[in-house]
Amino acid sequence: MRICLLVIILALAAPPSAHAQSADLVLCDRVAADPSDPDKPADVRGVSEIAASDVATAIKFCKQAASSSRRAMFALGRAYAANRQTGEAIAAWRKAADKGSSAAMVELGVAYGTGSGIAKDEAQARKLFEKAAQSGNPRGVSNLAALGGTGGAPADPAQARALLGRAAETNAEAQYQLGLMLSNGNGGEKDDVAARALFEKAAAQNHAGALERMGAFAQDGRGGPKDKDAAKAYYERAAALGDEDAKKALERIRCPYAIKDKQGKLVTTLCF
Repeated sequence: MRICLLVIILALAAPPSAHAQSADLVLCDRVAADPSDPDKPADVRGVSEIAASDVATAIKFCKQAASSSRRAMFALGRAYAANRQTGEAIAAWRKAADKGSSAAMVELGVAYGTGSGIAKDEAQARKLFEKAAQSGNPRGVSNLAALGGTGGAPADPAQARALLGRAAETNAEAQYQLGLMLSNGNGGEKDDVAARALFEKAAAQNHAGALERMGAFAQDGRGGPKDKDAAKAYYERAAALGDEDAKKALERIRCPYAIKDKQGKLVTTLCF
């Protein structure tokens, strides 16, 4: 009864664009949408990881919405994966990929590339990443670059930059990935100013990784002014979204002094 009431409340409280969607899809999006899924509407925040308490709800409502929504089918795969039902997750991602979900193509590619729940097949992983990259999926581009070129030859990072550049015009994940390439000098010259600008754009869309990078750049004064207060604020926002690196950065800010023994082993830290 509580779940039914929650569906009704969420449907009524959803923004106007969501009223055209089923209540099942609204709730599926609320608990299981991937923030980096290009199919995700801009007004859906998404979750980096599906909370354990939401897994059963995600499976139920994403399954009901999946027959008419490829992003729900992809989200269903995420829910199964969170529930350690690897076989069901792969089956759902395969169905979503067949319907054109580039996010599902990436997850299938990762499964093939790592041999997780399926026979390892780097050639198949490459095909899936290529197809996702051609659709403009930023993770497809970055994973393809990481996998390397045909026959084990190095991937073309310059091409990866170009693909990400097109996707970065509208996509926060692409802005983040391109920012990483620019900040590390992959595929071209290192450019901290441009990287910071991209991280800032993605951070404005609540991208956890970009918020963490903005914290680091503000803390060190990379690509722009040094601002410890702004750095802490960025870290706090990223940590609230579950970013582990941001949580560690906040702990280092809180406990900046390390006391070590003669062997250099950490004994304790001094915190404020």
